[in-house]
Parts: sequence; structure tokens; C-alpha cells
Amino acid sequence: MAGILGNIEDFFRQKSLLSRLIIVNLLVFILIRLLGAFAMLFNVEGLSVIRYLELPAALPQILREPWTVISYMFVHYDFWHILFNLLWLYWFGQIFLRFFNPKQLFAIYILGGISGALFYVLSYNIFPYFNNVVDSSYLIGASAAVMAIVFAASFYQKDFRINLLFIGSIKIYYLALASLLLDMLAITSSNAGGHIAHIGGALFGILYAYYFRKGKDLTAPLNKIIDQIVGIFKKKPPMRVTYKRREDDYEYNARKNKENQEIDKILDKIKKSGYDSLTKEEKQQLFDAGNK
Repeated sequence: MAGILGNIEDFFRQKSLLSRLIIVNLLVFILIRLLGAFAMLFNVEGLSVIRYLELPAALPQILREPWTVISYMFVHYDFWHILFNLLWLYWFGQIFLRFFNPKQLFAIYILGGISGALFYVLSYNIFPYFNNVVDSSYLIGASAAVMAIVFAASFYQKDFRINLLFIGSIKIYYLALASLLLDMLAITSSNAGGHIAHIGGALFGILYAYYFRKGKDLTAPLNKIIDQIVGIFKKKPPMRVTYKRREDDYEYNARKNKENQEIDKILDKIKKSGYDSLTKEEKQQLFDAGNK
């Protein structure tokens, strides 16, 4: 137990993008639960932060709250929901970083979450099965974003194995496919929206691995935008200004006299040994003197 806690402590001390993603999810979860408890204790109505962060299925409401396409993927309310999502993010995030860099991880998290949101919204507005619930349905959780990371790693390195309790060594590729199959079987369950979003995130992860093998990084455009935004707010080092004091007559004459002596030595060397005997520096010095 001490070893596990030590590994977790070392992980968060690294302050990597992966650990920061987990911390942001945890902080949002804690804030939402604390505000919820405060509202219940004091009978305060309308203090629902989730209401402004969750992704609605109804298109008109999304147009009024476009930020929810991003915010929903950092929001959890149920303890078991955030626990399983962050455990998968922790495990597969580290596997992902064996083959890709942290900036790609963050971009896939965002793009995978957006892909899951797109699948969720389109499904609830296209399939007649959801007509009666589209106006009252909302989506929260990092599942779609995490699934994108899981499938990007699994489909890029299909032979990578992990050890599972009671099962033993298994390829993460098979584990990913099994989870995708379960999501597809549950798209008409009580948590249909969540499972549909999982599929959207998974498909983006598959596409990412496919195109990356062909030499195209789908996260490059987003990372370029992020770098430009960060560059705006990044503190630039202060400009150093150096003032050069003008030489007086004594210093000028001393410098010219020294230069003339060096040129005389070079000319003497040419007389004795020829021009080819000069070093590269001496040739450049002679050339500079002739152009003055």
C-alpha cells in the first residue's frame, strides 16, 4: 500500500500535463460537491454549477451555451463515475505517453471529448428513439475524452500488453475492443448518452492512430492554436539595452596603432612564406583592413 501511495505521490509531483488533467477534474468535482452541500444546508435554490457546465442535447440550448462542448468533459458528480474515469486516464495516459508526447495527450483529450459530444448531440437529434428526452438530456464526464486516449494508444500499438487481475496478460487492443462492444450494446440503456459519447471518443482515437501511422498528426492544428494563445500570455524576458561609449582620441589612436602593427606582421609573413602560409583568421583580418 505504501508503495502505491508513493507512486501516486511521485506522479503528481511531476506536474505533467497528465497529472494536471487529473487534478483539474478532481478540483471541479470537489467544488461542485461542496457547493451542492452548501446549497442543501442553507436551503439555497438555484445554486447548481453543473447546470452551466453540462452539455445539453437540444441544439437551441447548445447555441446559447457553446462553452459546454468543452466544459462537460471536466465535470463529474458521482464518486464512482469520476473514480473509474480518472483511473482509466491515469493508466492509459501513461501507456499513451510511451508513444506520444504530453501535448498530443492533451489535444486528444479535448478533441476526443468534442467528438463524443458531436456523436451524442447528433444521435439525440437524429434518432426518433430519443425524441421524447432530447430537451431534458444532458451529458457530463471525461469518458469520451479518456476513450479517445485509450483507443489512440491501443490502435497505434496493438501488441502492447498489460496484466489484469484474474485474467493475466492481455493486449490493450482487445481490451479496447471489448469496451467498445459493451458501449454499442448499451446505446439504448438508461445511460444511452454516455455510451454514445464513448463511441465518438473511441472513433476519434482510432482515426488518430490511423493517420499518425501515415505521418499526419490530427492534433497539430489544435496544438498550434494553443501555443499561440500561451505565447500571448507568456512573460517575455526584458529587453537588454547596451550603450557603447564613444572612443576618445587617445583610445582611437591606440586601437589604430595596434591594428597597423598586426597588419605589418601579416605582410612580413607573406614576404617570408607567401600568402598561403596565412591562417584563415589572418586572411580575414587582411581582407577587412583592405576594405576600410
